[in-house]
Amino acid sequence: MSKPFIEKVLPGLYRAEIPLPRNPLKATNSYLIKDRERNLIIDTGMNRKECLEAFTAVLKELEIDLSRTDLFITHLHADHLGLVSELKEPATRIFFNRLDAVIAEFSDLWRHFFNVALKHGFKEQELLESLTRHPGYRYSPSGPVEYEYLAEGDQLAYGPYTFTCVHTPGHTPGHLCLYDRSKKLFVSGDHILGDITPNISAWDDASNPLEQYLQSLDKVQQMEIDLVLPGHRRLVPDSRGRIAELKRHHDERLQEVLEIIEAEGPASAYRIASQMQWDIETENWESFPIAQKWFAIGEALAHLRYLEAKGRIRRREHSGTFLFYS
Repeated sequence: MSKPFIEKVLPGLYRAEIPLPRNPLKATNSYLIKDRERNLIIDTGMNRKECLEAFTAVLKELEIDLSRTDLFITHLHADHLGLVSELKEPATRIFFNRLDAVIAEFSDLWRHFFNVALKHGFKEQELLESLTRHPGYRYSPSGPVEYEYLAEGDQLAYGPYTFTCVHTPGHTPGHLCLYDRSKKLFVSGDHILGDITPNISAWDDASNPLEQYLQSLDKVQQMEIDLVLPGHRRLVPDSRGRIAELKRHHDERLQEVLEIIEAEGPASAYRIASQMQWDIETENWESFPIAQKWFAIGEALAHLRYLEAKGRIRRREHSGTFLFYS
């Protein structure tokens, strides 16, 4: 096995890349605070052999004792939460948020996703294949995990860092970031990413995750931040500049969706997603990676839901499928 990538970010604070094989995200950034009293790990990677081997190598390289280490998880997705069951020791405190924990532990979660996706144009056979390849289905924690719940304003102190929890719903309902005000340091999970845009998906007609996400961006934009530590790819030195780019991205997406609806007439989310532009190198929608279709349609739904709530589009049901029209 190759030597793990570890970068010293600040005194006692390290970034380790936990590889995600055959995944466009490439790796999850796990942050480790090493201290003589007690250590903290922020996010873990997926519950799969390659991630555990890489994480074990990181712990060995940094000489971190898991029996004196706690875990903080930014949000429920398997590439951040998956390894908690493998890394926890009897004395480990696992900090999480209640909203995401409820979703992660919902026994009928995948049946719910299946039924919603069918209503939005997914074909049953294709949907079955998509879900069985979904990383959240395959690489989540093994067995129940006991969490300590944190919320907006709660604090964690490890080594020279004192973090305040910042609730940033959008990517997930309970997504929590960490902010050290004195050091102007922001651990963003998947709220702010530098090289790619966070996936904002809607699989619940009662919520409006894109509106929540944009409001969360506004909230963070007001904060004094010198360095963002994201959940994937490179560190982000200009938080406000990147937030402005993310807002422009979603403005362009919304306009793209409106133009597709104008051209197509009443169409399902599946059909609309097939006409959108995606940063995946494929010849056409039919050759689109099946697992990535799930994320594309979820993102299309988030933008449709936002436009619907603004009164820009409407929906009607036809033969069991929701169609959107202007």
